[in-house]
Amino acid sequence: MKAVPWNESRIVEWSRLLLDSYRHWMGTDLIERTSDPQQQARMLFEACFVVVSHGVEADPILNYGNQIALGLWELSWNQFIKTPSRLTAEPDDRAERERMLTQARAKGYFDGYRGVRISSTGRRFLVEQALIWNVIDPAGNPIGQAATFSQWSMRDDS
Repeated sequence: MKAVPWNESRIVEWSRLLLDSYRHWMGTDLIERTSDPQQQARMLFEACFVVVSHGVEADPILNYGNQIALGLWELSWNQFIKTPSRLTAEPDDRAERERMLTQARAKGYFDGYRGVRISSTGRRFLVEQALIWNVIDPAGNPIGQAATFSQWSMRDDS
């Protein structure tokens, strides 16, 4: 049987932190919550919208991408979680991306982001109405940032 990332204990825990942090900032749940942490992690991984996150490194590395995200960025799980987050945007779009992440760090979240992203093969897609939130540990310390969106369109200039 093929190993699935959502079944790994560290990803089950990270999924809980993503969901708890979303609830903390937004006052609602991203997905239906369940008392089974593994089921919850699977539901997040198999959701019909994108969920991605990175850590708090100086040059943050992606540490989570659900099934839709992996397909959109055209990466395997192992490739995805080794990718610097900034590389999901083209160089010309990175300043705007950083501005939005800074606003999210200050406020806890940023709603309504719109921007072009690029897959590992160079395909471009426009993300609309993305929501970014700070991922926090149970004590409220920042441990990453996450984003979700369900609206995107492939660009003809890819």
